[in-house]
Amino acid sequence: MTDAEKVIIVEGRTDKVQIQKVIDEQIEIICTNGTLGVERLEELLIEYDLDNKEVFILVDEDTAGHKLRKQLSIELPHAEHIYIDKTFREVAATPEAELATALLGRRISVNPFYL
Repeated sequence: MTDAEKVIIVEGRTDKVQIQKVIDEQIEIICTNGTLGVERLEELLIEYDLDNKEVFILVDEDTAGHKLRKQLSIELPHAEHIYIDKTFREVAATPEAELATALLGRRISVNPFYL
């Protein structure tokens, strides 16, 4: 557990790895591993104190991603959404430069190497 004030919620481990390559600040990245049950979502809210952090949602542009984004929007109305271009479909498949630009657009510090 870190003291990061920002949290990015992603679907899978490969998404997390891709984002970690690009960001240049202390951010907690939470993997949901797909859709969440109510209990698991409650655990995440408490464990990461999500009601009191800056939360970003970055999921795949597919049916499962849309479902998860909708679910998270209800539980975390203060969360900001980061979108990837639909042509890449998956966060893990999005080129680093595209990802860096999307993250930078939400005030997340990125490694200038990827811009």
